[in-house]
Amino acid sequence: MPAGAAASVRALLRIGEILGAHGLRGEVRLRSFAADPAEIVSYSPLLAEDGKRSFAVTALRPAGRAPDLFVACLSGVTSRGAAEALAGTPLYVARERLLAGLGEEEFLHADLIGCRVETEAGKHVGEVVAVQNFGAGDLIEITLAGSRRTELLPFATRFVPRIDLAGRLIVVSVDPAV
Repeated sequence: MPAGAAASVRALLRIGEILGAHGLRGEVRLRSFAADPAEIVSYSPLLAEDGKRSFAVTALRPAGRAPDLFVACLSGVTSRGAAEALAGTPLYVARERLLAGLGEEEFLHADLIGCRVETEAGKHVGEVVAVQNFGAGDLIEITLAGSRRTELLPFATRFVPRIDLAGRLIVVSVDPAV
């Protein structure tokens, strides 16, 4: 991948996904990845992966009990066929818009990807490849050094006492390779 391509990928961060059509009037089922899922509407218009198409959210309501699922109206999407054509479309927001809402000690999960992971004793453990959440809290997924195997570690101060984003380093209190 050319150097410029990596920079442009990081300029947009995935914040949601259109799952499919809902009803006959062009509404879509939408999954939000925002810290507060309902706040996805505040980042409207949302962008397609190419950054060229945008989708203004004109209405949003919960879709059942899952806190991250919604039924949304998008400007310009007025038929079931148009909504069906968008199924599987990832939705992005410009990185700067997310950074603007962060506090002094806050950061984006996306910034953890690629960070080197070491134990408190300085042993190289691996690299963060993802931040997961299966409903019970955030987990960092670490590819172990010298292996393709990954391990999950709770993303809590007890297990991750230090994060140095400038140095691209995460210090963990336990060795997940053991």
